[in-house]
Amino acid sequence: MSKIAVFFQSEPPPAVDGIKKPFKPGGYSDSGADIGFALKESGHFIATPTTFPDPANDKDWVFPDTTAGFAKAYEAGARTFWLNTVLYSGHPVEQINYPDVKFVGQLPADVQAMDDKFTTNRRLKDRGLPIAASELVKLEDWQSVQLTTPKVVKPVRGRGSQGVQIVKTPAELKALVERWKATNEFGDAFMMEEYLPGEEITITVMPAGTYRIQGEEVVKDTPWALPPVRRFNHIQGIAPYNGVVAVTANSAVIPPQELNAPSILEVTQACERAGTLLEIHAPIRIDCRQNSEGQFLLFDLNMKPNMTGPGRPDRDNQDSLSGIAARGIGWDYKDLLQAVLSQAWKMVVSSQGYLRK
Repeated sequence: MSKIAVFFQSEPPPAVDGIKKPFKPGGYSDSGADIGFALKESGHFIATPTTFPDPANDKDWVFPDTTAGFAKAYEAGARTFWLNTVLYSGHPVEQINYPDVKFVGQLPADVQAMDDKFTTNRRLKDRGLPIAASELVKLEDWQSVQLTTPKVVKPVRGRGSQGVQIVKTPAELKALVERWKATNEFGDAFMMEEYLPGEEITITVMPAGTYRIQGEEVVKDTPWALPPVRRFNHIQGIAPYNGVVAVTANSAVIPPQELNAPSILEVTQACERAGTLLEIHAPIRIDCRQNSEGQFLLFDLNMKPNMTGPGRPDRDNQDSLSGIAARGIGWDYKDLLQAVLSQAWKMVVSSQGYLRK
């Protein structure tokens, strides 16, 4: 009997060129448990670390993303590994060799490359996509920044809006830099990005594949976008981190009558093209915001969108931006998970040991 195993992040990823990606407490075990529970409720066979997983206990549903965790899941009958974790070059998943296993998630090397938001934005801009202007600044060089207009300071390998702040004066920038130095949470550099004053939306891009939409089987030859989600109730100009304010309190899918607006069509197509350029194997989420002329610019690409969802006890108010977007085409949380699961891919291990699709 083939089963599905969901994996969580067991430890922080290594720093890359002095840049750190912050570790989420629990390592996404909460959303991993949501995924496992919902898939089981949908009739799938789920491998779990315990024989009788408690719906209220996150870790009962997920395995650690370690060599031992992968082995335990395989021994429990899992032949689909859902990588609900932060991947990187050298991740333990690259070292396993189970030719009969399928994966849900991105390639580790792709995640490491694209998690560098500055490099990714520059790459997409070079290919003609509308990207917010930014520069990379070392913490030690912060005094060289010319603050003629408000700027957004953000981690280079950030997670959602954690650590993101608008700065308007050298004193504000100095205080932020000193705080980053004291915590050493994000590494030795930051992104300084133009502040976009207009409306903010987020777009989930699904990989190419075959999907079931409104009762029909639909083949998507290239990455495609779910309906955009409008963000509101910003705090000091920034959408709050979802660990502090639930996305249900500040997000709503854009209604069908607005989807054909030229600015929405343009940015949606840009996000879909980004998915094509990056050769995605699982959903990604791209945050976009209007400049003073009303044009939407892409400013934050996330290779691992949150997949929190309802179903478990006391979790009915849980949701994700991708889940909200999915409802725009008639999918509930279970439908979204099934759509993601249907794009699971087989691995090939090269002579260097890296995963290839």
